[in-house]
Amino acid sequence: PFSSAAMMLAVPRWSAGGLRMAKAAVRCASTGATKFDRSVRVCTAADAVSEIPEGATVLVGGFGLCGIPETLITALRDSGIGGLTAVSNNAGVDGFGLGMLLETRQVRKMIASYVGENAEFERQFLQGELSVELTPQGTLAERVRAGGAGIPAFFTPTAHGTVIHEGGSPIRYVEGGGDIAIASEPRESRVYNGVDYILEEAITGDVALIKAWKADEAGNLVFRKAAQNFNLPMAKAAKLTIAEVEEIVPVGSIDPDHVHVPGVFVNRIVKATHLEKRIEKLTLSSETGTFKPAEPGTPAARRERIVRRAAMEFTHGMYVNLGIGMPMLASNFIPAGMTVTLQSENGILGLGPFPTEGNEDPDLINAGKETVTVLPGGSFFSSDESFGMIRGGHIDMSILGAMQVSARGDLANWMIPGKMVKGMGGAMDLVSSPGTKVVITMEHTARGGGHKILEDCTLPLTGKQCVDKIITDLAVMEIVDGQLVVRELAEGVTVDDVALATGCKFEVDSNLKTF
Repeated sequence: PFSSAAMMLAVPRWSAGGLRMAKAAVRCASTGATKFDRSVRVCTAADAVSEIPEGATVLVGGFGLCGIPETLITALRDSGIGGLTAVSNNAGVDGFGLGMLLETRQVRKMIASYVGENAEFERQFLQGELSVELTPQGTLAERVRAGGAGIPAFFTPTAHGTVIHEGGSPIRYVEGGGDIAIASEPRESRVYNGVDYILEEAITGDVALIKAWKADEAGNLVFRKAAQNFNLPMAKAAKLTIAEVEEIVPVGSIDPDHVHVPGVFVNRIVKATHLEKRIEKLTLSSETGTFKPAEPGTPAARRERIVRRAAMEFTHGMYVNLGIGMPMLASNFIPAGMTVTLQSENGILGLGPFPTEGNEDPDLINAGKETVTVLPGGSFFSSDESFGMIRGGHIDMSILGAMQVSARGDLANWMIPGKMVKGMGGAMDLVSSPGTKVVITMEHTARGGGHKILEDCTLPLTGKQCVDKIITDLAVMEIVDGQLVVRELAEGVTVDDVALATGCKFEVDSNLKTF
């Protein structure tokens, strides 16, 4: 007789026919030839990664440094296995996370949404040493989710009208940098119900390296707080899924209601042994929780003027996504008595203030990688679900920063070709939903006085005709029927001041106000 646990572990994962059908259903980014023993077993990190072949496509969970499989990445580095295509939201930081594999040259190609603060990642890409397929964060999450669900491709509004859609985005530069050696191909586009969409293909991998909080011996996984992120969809999209966990418990110890990833998706379970859980941006609030105003006349005071005005866009009951940097500061000025629910694209609804010292949690960060808290009634979810909320129009307003905005509302905020590549992250997704109000907060001019509001953007676009309102240190502008209109002037600023600082024509509201 079998115990219930033995019976569970003995059930075949795939029939031969089912496996063939699954392989045929999805265009696989993986090598296609490697076969794995898909049974569930607990093993060491070294044993688990020894199954990864040279040249494999490896899906790596995590967001920033939150929820990354540290033990498995270290073991993969030590194995020397190379020629890898790594699919991950980002590549850690210099010398930590996937940054270690970049330094040892074990990765030949990255498929990611964000370069961020990883200087070596950016350097290798710009110098033609590394191929990089930059993909909008929500599209990346959905491509992986679709791959795991056997869906070969899908249409999305994200990135329509950008280089992602039209082709020409650099994938590899010539050695030494400068010219583009390999550029992206154009995407097919279609119109559904009057909205433009582009076709994206699914991603699957040979192996997924993910990090969970807890596993039972049947492979059922539970995540903690914001560490679901990319871990959850990636667990389902590979031929072999290796889960690094903090705790392994007997079968039956996890309530079925609490399982985030069922054991059918998991093949190897590794107890974490190298677990630093480094916090990328430790951000704390004061014990009193009060906001300290900036000194008058300082750059900080200019930014504070912008975000105070941005906070006037909030209305009671709104769901809002605040971008990295200046937009996030607007949360300090939500009027008393007003309920505004903040969403973070890494998988949080109900963002609270920064934690006080000693209460920070490495599993609880926002999209800017800063430590945060969650308010009562908040929730955690995966990256693919987060961007489903965004693309589906369930977020009322997004506030973002910008490098450039055109007179028609085009937005550019992610790349200076050949010079600076931070990646688009989730910005292309955030501006893609027709039902979401898009507000830009930025200083009116660049350093040196260069124009940022132009007739046409000169940098690669994040979104086309997607901006509704621009709030700067000089003025509040709206795009109305393709026309730029000045609605408000900052105190002490004249229309002539705005004209000198703006690189395009604009109209002036007959009922001009001051803020």
